[in-house]
Amino acid sequence: MATTISRILHPLSPDPVDLDPTSLTHPFLTTPFFSPLLFPNNSSDARDHCANERTFLSWLRLSVYMSIVSVAILISFHLKNQPTDLEKRLAFPVGLVFWVLSFACLANGFANYVTTVTKYGRRRALVQSGWKTQVVFTVVSCAIVAVCVLLLSTNAKHRR
Repeated sequence: MATTISRILHPLSPDPVDLDPTSLTHPFLTTPFFSPLLFPNNSSDARDHCANERTFLSWLRLSVYMSIVSVAILISFHLKNQPTDLEKRLAFPVGLVFWVLSFACLANGFANYVTTVTKYGRRRALVQSGWKTQVVFTVVSCAIVAVCVLLLSTNAKHRR
């Protein structure tokens, strides 16, 4: 009882939270909120946790890159010459699409991370990508290829 009251009164305490695999509580909702989560290390759990964190960081990096590209498209960034009228008209919708896709990447990476950590805590983790991850990655890839083709075709018309 005293530790529960202490956790509620001190949510930023660095005391680690030892998770019980039989507990039904969500590991990210246990108090204190900003403390490390401790899992029993059986077989290859530590390696799998590190791989899960690297996967989340990869999604975060992709999200940051997509948001940078979004801002560059929105401001019609050019190094050598001024943007054409077509590029100016397409800048806002294409930039908005990349901005939405950057948030989709961030949300997908975070959801995948939280789901996998929750399953690790319950000893039911199966490390694989789901259909949501495949859909987000396919949409992002198609958007990148489509914008590259669009920009190359407008650049070819502009050079003629």
